[in-house]
Amino acid sequence: MRQHNTLFIRLAIAATAVVLSACGVKKQAVAVQPKEEQPTWHTCLMQGAHATVKAGDDRYSASVTMQTVRDSMIVISVMPVLSMEMARLEATPGQLIAIDKIHSRYLVTTFDELNLAITPDMSWKTLQQIASGELPTGSEKARLVYTAADKTVEIEITYPARKTDVPVKMNRLRTDRYTKIDISKF
Repeated sequence: MRQHNTLFIRLAIAATAVVLSACGVKKQAVAVQPKEEQPTWHTCLMQGAHATVKAGDDRYSASVTMQTVRDSMIVISVMPVLSMEMARLEATPGQLIAIDKIHSRYLVTTFDELNLAITPDMSWKTLQQIASGELPTGSEKARLVYTAADKTVEIEITYPARKTDVPVKMNRLRTDRYTKIDISKF
């Protein structure tokens, strides 16, 4: 069961590009820092992004769709096989919901709780930059490296062309069919 929890957290990071990882994760290096200037777009759609997560000898790859309504909501869908959503991250400036559809469970947390449990300086602005492809480096790739217990977790996201100011579907997933898990247990 512990192995399934770790996989769920790693896949959630790939989804957020971002963001969640294995239990006891401490950040080693992050290539993304929030920009000070405001973006000029209101909505952003990144379809067909590719995320790869390497943890020790394990490697996970998936297609990722990221939808952002600036300063309001982000939905990141992880689809490793045949466009079937396997994991999802829904974020607002005050809350993160990570949903593991494979194991029928979900996690609700805040950035403050997440920073205590996983990454010390993940913020809403950083997540919004990752999900919208507005990287300070101007790169088409984002690379994050974490230390998770005795393993190094590397996350690499390759971005497609982004679409801005287009309609995005921000339907929240119903969590009543999933089991809620507590971040403090990680």
